[in-house]
Amino acid sequence: MGFDAGELTTLLDGRWKHVRDQVREALADVDLAPADDLDTESHRAHTLEQLRQLAKTGVPALGFPTEHGGSGDTGGSVVSLEMLPGNLSLMVKSGVQWGLFGGAVVALGTERHHERYLRDIISLELPGCFAMTETGHGSDVQNLRTTATYDPESQEFVVHTPHESARKEYIGNAARDGRMAVVFAQLITGGEGHGVHALLVPIRDDNGNPLPGVQITDCGRKAGLNGVDNGRIVFDQVRVPREALLNRYGDVAPDGTYSSPIASKGKRFFTMLGTLIRGRVSVAGTAGSATKLALEIALRYGEARRQFGRPGTEDEVVVLDYLAHQRKLLPALAKTFALHFAQEELVASLHDVPGDERAQRELESRAAGLKALTTWHATHTIQTCREACGGAGYLSENQLAQLKADTDVFTTFEGDNTVLLQLVAKGLLTNYKDQFDDLGTLGMAKFLADQFVGAVIERTATRSLVQRIIDGSGKDDILDRGWQLKVFDDRERHVLDGLGRRLRKANRSNAFEVFNNAQDHVLRAGRVHVERVVLEAFVGAIERCRDRETAALLNKVCDLFVLSTIEEDRGWFLEHERISPRRSKAITEVVNELCRQLRPHAVDLVTAFGIPRQWLTAPIATGAEADRQETQRAHDRAQHP
Repeated sequence: MGFDAGELTTLLDGRWKHVRDQVREALADVDLAPADDLDTESHRAHTLEQLRQLAKTGVPALGFPTEHGGSGDTGGSVVSLEMLPGNLSLMVKSGVQWGLFGGAVVALGTERHHERYLRDIISLELPGCFAMTETGHGSDVQNLRTTATYDPESQEFVVHTPHESARKEYIGNAARDGRMAVVFAQLITGGEGHGVHALLVPIRDDNGNPLPGVQITDCGRKAGLNGVDNGRIVFDQVRVPREALLNRYGDVAPDGTYSSPIASKGKRFFTMLGTLIRGRVSVAGTAGSATKLALEIALRYGEARRQFGRPGTEDEVVVLDYLAHQRKLLPALAKTFALHFAQEELVASLHDVPGDERAQRELESRAAGLKALTTWHATHTIQTCREACGGAGYLSENQLAQLKADTDVFTTFEGDNTVLLQLVAKGLLTNYKDQFDDLGTLGMAKFLADQFVGAVIERTATRSLVQRIIDGSGKDDILDRGWQLKVFDDRERHVLDGLGRRLRKANRSNAFEVFNNAQDHVLRAGRVHVERVVLEAFVGAIERCRDRETAALLNKVCDLFVLSTIEEDRGWFLEHERISPRRSKAITEVVNELCRQLRPHAVDLVTAFGIPRQWLTAPIATGAEADRQETQRAHDRAQHP
């Protein structure tokens, strides 16, 4: 089977092909290679200098308003970060500066903030931080303990850290480079609390010295991402002017009167938080890109490395010809394709700004779920790639060890994955989308005690196509797309219905225990929902493919994703009699056969993602590619002497 590599890359580049091409072109002229064997201070200085170089390319301006020097392309700004997988310290520092810090000013601020700060944020004249997480409250943002108390006499907010657990923790750009922070704190005026709000708080002077009342300490060396200067911040009665409040959703008049366009404190909090999901979407995208880079290294090496003789010949066997090796890498590649297309749909939803509250909640839920599955997939796949390359994969020069170290934290920053999957499941329960008073487990328990709990299934943009395929399928064939879609759909419905039955047992006296005892079920509900959404995105992408042979190849990749997912969860499918033992064995046989069929195309498939060539530096990959090209030239010479 042949296929059009250009067509596949165009399909994968998707709606933001122009941005991907822009970044590829920009990176071709700028050396942004990661630091090698530098001490922490030198690594941080090196990364900051690279950040300045990146700022000059114009790429970071993509997501900012046009009237303040940007391009107004939110989706493009997320996609641009996906193009930096070979230098994840640079990617994370970029995300902090332009995604979190700059993004918060755009989303939560008003014109006075935009006019004063955005151009300096874009140019890096104003390096900043995003100070949300606290030592005692990471995922539980609603109960942060930092306070911002308004003083009407001076018309200032007093920002204060009341105790050690309220210390801002693990804040990127804080330890060395940041001069200002978006600080999330409990807003208090006239003795009344109005919930968490964000303020712009200067933390250093122009010479880089901490300002009075601001104590900054260094988190120190980490397992990875040591080009990022993570720090801790403590505020001791730090005063900032009233105008420092990012006041899009809540404002304070000179006399201390509080006002907000959203009356409900809880709804206001969720609305504010919902505007900041770009960081979570970006983490999913960059984790996916790191996975692609790892797979390209491992697959190129697997196609060149030989091990053990083939009986009856003098040749040694190419490692990628072994089924066991294919089994390690090809289902992971198939899942990477699936997650790529789901990420593309997510970025489009983020860019197009949902027009109603329900759509916004569904966007937040999908962002949470994809971030969890994609970062877990990255952690697992990069480790698998390292093992697939043996001792060579452990060498620093071959990139995999650094990719593994740098992406490890992705599973717990921008939202702990376990918490995020719980949020996905909560969002699937009927009416929960309309409850804004509590976010945590206790709030969920209260809700369960008061409400009848049923389940709804969010429908994706491709749902009409999916339903048509399901309705048109009468086959009971594991390679029939309609059967596959029905199986994923049925699994989600069954898990959600079962969860609903368990949670209906809650009352005022036992609500917490009922929810806590069902957490395994809650997490499964979140996971199977996201897997169904991912499959539907893959199906939609194949439908858009214009080249018949390329679409046929993608169909095989999709089959491998579906059947390897079922195989991995075969315990559930067998226990619930969705498949028979005989069918379970047949699925394993077909997975093996799909691996064999896709093996000749493996390197071409992963290359089609179009990762900028600057990032592929591993000798085991670049040497393999050189050998591959020479082999092809020799073949061509033999065919056409």
